[in-house]
Amino acid sequence: MPYIADRSQFDTLRVFLRDMPPLANKGELEYVVYLLMLKFMSTREQRYGDLHEAVYGTVHSAHEFERNFLDKRENLAKQKNGDIQL
Repeated sequence: MPYIADRSQFDTLRVFLRDMPPLANKGELEYVVYLLMLKFMSTREQRYGDLHEAVYGTVHSAHEFERNFLDKRENLAKQKNGDIQL
């Protein structure tokens, strides 16, 4: 989880996201992430460093999701089905 000092400033967003209709597909997810990236850039110049932060903020979020969900699922599958050793 990205560690920030004050998450309470995002409480309204958390409630909105919880109550909004489910995202139906990957395209809708990508659209919402893109909107967040635009919001991030709305107060910054389009310099390489800022653009890089927008991209890698989303990449690092994806890695966090992988660690918390995908990796755990993969580990359970390995336990259930065994792992290939060469």
